[in-house]
Amino acid sequence: MLCSGHAACPGCMEALSARHVLARMGPDTIAVIPPSCMAIIAGPQPYSSLKIPVYQPTLEASAAAASGIRRALNATGRGQTQVLVLAGDGGTYDIGLQALSSAAERNEDMLYVCLDNEGYMNTGAQKSSSTPLYARTSSTPAGKLSRKKNLTAIIAAHGVPYTATASVGFMPDMLRKIDKAKAMRGFRLLTLLVPCVDGWGLPDDGGLRAARYAVECGAFPLYEVEHGTRYTVNHRERTRPVAEYLAVQKRYRGMSADETARLQAEVDAGWDWLMRLEGREAGQFAP
Repeated sequence: MLCSGHAACPGCMEALSARHVLARMGPDTIAVIPPSCMAIIAGPQPYSSLKIPVYQPTLEASAAAASGIRRALNATGRGQTQVLVLAGDGGTYDIGLQALSSAAERNEDMLYVCLDNEGYMNTGAQKSSSTPLYARTSSTPAGKLSRKKNLTAIIAAHGVPYTATASVGFMPDMLRKIDKAKAMRGFRLLTLLVPCVDGWGLPDDGGLRAARYAVECGAFPLYEVEHGTRYTVNHRERTRPVAEYLAVQKRYRGMSADETARLQAEVDAGWDWLMRLEGREAGQFAP
């Protein structure tokens, strides 16, 4: 479903992630791709690297465009055709959040996949609201001073049927979640962590290692939320400290011990929050 000869960087985790998403979604799918690395990978029509129809809207309008395509398909008797958004974190966490929230509130029938490389990598690696605390970008050369936005929790609060995180570093979990989301109807969001070789300062073969370390230290937990209330953590073992994850990336070079400790404390607090939500759903905690 993704042809060779596309314009992704060597070692790009986004192309690898998109290839598996597209293979799982199948040919009866229409993709919506806003300006992003994925738009460069897809290329312009009629020379697209995707073997399905692609509509490229403005950066802020992905969810709105997908809503219109969904309504048009339904009106012409093609309700079985999947509508798939492939957008970056800049067009999802930031510029596209208004349209995204509106589509979630209306429970539009689409699968929205956020390819989260934690910055505006296509335009020079500027920070986005998905960029983690202390990460160095071209617009935060001394390190970002605010925390990463929790998009999954924000969309889950809309009460949509399904939202989840996934990573190509944990392929069986990612493929299961794509299949699960595909089988549902209504608004579904998958956020895939996509380490950026250039923007994160990784070697060409370092993307999968960074993806795995992010999950193993708890910086990017794998979990899913059904109907806004049922939280399930899918990878429960934290087998390495955050410092090991930071050490493989140039964007964290020069951090002080205090900054590393603060980032570890933030990850620990986020993990405890997830455990409480999952336990509360299981009836282990008082409301």
